[in-house]
Amino acid sequence: MIKLESVSKVYRKGAEEVRALDDVSLAVASGEFVAVRGPSGCGKSTLLLTVGGMIRPTEGRVLLDGRDPYGLSLRERARLRADRVGFVFQMFHLVPYLSAVDNVLVPAMAGMAAGRSEATDLLERLQLGKRLHHRPGELSTGERQRVALARALLKRPSIVLADEPTGNLDPESAAQVMSYLSDFHRDGGTVLLVSHDALAEQHADRTVHLEAGRLLTTPTSRV
Repeated sequence: MIKLESVSKVYRKGAEEVRALDDVSLAVASGEFVAVRGPSGCGKSTLLLTVGGMIRPTEGRVLLDGRDPYGLSLRERARLRADRVGFVFQMFHLVPYLSAVDNVLVPAMAGMAAGRSEATDLLERLQLGKRLHHRPGELSTGERQRVALARALLKRPSIVLADEPTGNLDPESAAQVMSYLSDFHRDGGTVLLVSHDALAEQHADRTVHLEAGRLLTTPTSRV
């Protein structure tokens, strides 16, 4: 379960203050798919990175399965992320000189045969079986996002945090990626996805809206 309790994040530069998140409270149940929608610059990415233990909130508390990642040591927090959370980013963050299968293995540092076998299986399930040894520059944009998704799923996380995963994709590729995230959700995984794309609402159990760092009070649910 994901829980945010009155979370704010303030960035300061000199006398200037930017409130990226403003008193946000949100609970996402285990196995739930929640989409957070809002325009660019409204704080969606900050919200996701705060949930994922990457950006410490200025105020409030974050809980992942009942644990506050910011109450842990850096090592313990990194272990919590590695064991429980998979990240999918809009810009993919693939290593350009590594093959698709080696990119999947990077976060787990799993060079052993078992890890490679699982990475290969994931890529085949994502219809990339013929692209295992291609580097990112040899893949289409949609294929690169599927490699990034396989990387997020390699260690079988219970939670996937997705930051605009369809933002750079054509409609067909976007639909594929959302379908794979839905498969993860149907298998019992928890998904928190931030996007300005209406496509997210078609797959999420419910949608909440963020505006100028504040969560609007009326969520919408998919029937």
